[in-house]
This record gives sequence, structure tokens and C-alpha cells, in this order.
Amino acid sequence: MHAMNTTKHRLTLADYLLAALLVLITIVCIAPIWHTIAISLSDKSAVEGGKVLFLPVDFTWNAYLKILDDGKFFRAFAISIERVALGAGIQFIITVLMAYPLALNSREFAGRNVYMWIIVFTMLFGGGLIPWYLVIKSLGMINSIWALVIPGAVPVFNIILVMNFLRNLPKELKEAAYIDGAGPWYLLLRIYIPLAVPALATVTLFSIVSHWNDFFQGLILMSKPENYPLQTYIQQLVVQIDLNETDSVKLEELAKLSNKSLNAAKIFVTIIPVLIVYPFLQRYFIHGITLGSVKE
Repeated sequence: MHAMNTTKHRLTLADYLLAALLVLITIVCIAPIWHTIAISLSDKSAVEGGKVLFLPVDFTWNAYLKILDDGKFFRAFAISIERVALGAGIQFIITVLMAYPLALNSREFAGRNVYMWIIVFTMLFGGGLIPWYLVIKSLGMINSIWALVIPGAVPVFNIILVMNFLRNLPKELKEAAYIDGAGPWYLLLRIYIPLAVPALATVTLFSIVSHWNDFFQGLILMSKPENYPLQTYIQQLVVQIDLNETDSVKLEELAKLSNKSLNAAKIFVTIIPVLIVYPFLQRYFIHGITLGSVKE
């Protein structure tokens, strides 16, 4: 019996090949990030000479010190945190409140098909950049945090994912709840939302990453640098290096700093929050996006 169990668990050539493939994929995914970190910690001459691969050459913190040497960085970081909290929160509420009625059939929600066509239409067609900007300006949101939050408050793709997830839940749950006297709000808050945690965690991750990584809206909608979110601030950091700087100490710092090192440092700094958040939501990701993408 023991010999049979040993044979049953013996690794085959296919297992070794699969493990080797997974290790290779892991290395391919990690290598660019590792290379970026090495460049950000290397001296200008080594970076410009192409000597940096996966280990820092002439280790230095100059690139990170340049990012952190004034309060603008921390202000931009706080604005991005506020943007993510408000943006992801508003998108979560709107996604749930729109996906729930759209998950009902036409008999339960009259006009459902009309609303679905309107939603799909907004995915396929847009008014363009200039009308988009003029609408936001006419609403008086320029240079405010709401300009970064309200224009993307209705995430159509996320709504469709959650809607399809809810439609795939057993109909017997809803029928049993109605028989017991539950209303629509009770059904949503006590049954549907707890069961839809994988889908909601997935779309929340999409919202967080989208708001955190976006720099273009801050560049267009913020005319004052002190209102820039972090991504916009870092994007402008290299562009706005003051070449007329008269302070000899700062000139010496700029002479030691490579644009490649600075770009690598800003890339690494901006991915740290996502790396922190992702492990907590990753276990829901595959399950949520798979079930949410299946149409009944």
C-alpha cells in the first residue's frame, strides 16, 4: 500500500517542465523591475555607460533624494491618496447601484434593455477631448480634486462585469429571500454584495490602479503645480528641472543625476502602493473576472 502511494506522488517529466516554465515566467516578470531598481540606485556615469544590469554600480541614493527633497512630492502623494479613496469609493457605490438593477430581467426592471444600450453606447463612442474638457471647466471643477474623480465616476466595463456576476448567482436565493419578506435593499446588502465579493474586489482593484496610475488628467485639468497628483508631479519632474539654478550645491547634485536613474526611481516609487494593495485583492482577481465575464 505504501509503495502504491509513493508511485502515485512521484513527479513526472511534465511536472518538472511545468515547474521550469513557471520559474522562467517568474524571472521574466521580475527582471524588468529588478533592472529598474538597479538603475535607480546606480551612479550617473555607470547608467549612461550601460554598465548596469541587475546590480547597482557605484551605489547612490541621488535619484530618490531628488524626488523627496521638497514638500511638493508629499503634497502630490497626499492628493493621489485622496483621489484613490474618493474615486474608488464613488466608483464602487455607482457600480453596485447600477449593476444590481441591470442584473434583473426585463419583467422585473422595465426599460432594462434601453439602459443597457445606453451603457454600451458610452463604451463605443465619446465626445472627444475638447468637449470633455469644456464640460468639466463649465462645472467649475478645474484645479479641484473632483475634476480627477467625477469624470470617471461611471466605470462601464466594471458595471458589466459585476452585472454578469450577479446574473450568474442562483435565482433560488432571490426567490427564497422574497418569500421570507426581504426587500430589494435587503437582498442587495445582505445577500448579493457578500456573494459578489470576488467581482467587487476585482473591479475595486481596477479602480485603484486606474486612479493611481493616471497622470494625463492631472496634466490637463490642473493648471497649478501644487494641485498635481503624484503621477503628474513625477512625470513633470524631469521636464521641469531648473537649468538656471544658481545654487552650486544643487548644480552639483544635478550633475550627478542621470535622467535614466530619475525615471527608474519614479517608476519604482509609483508602483510601491500597488504592490502593497495587490496581494490583498489578488486571491479574488481570477475568480471575479472569470465569472463576471461569462454572460448568461
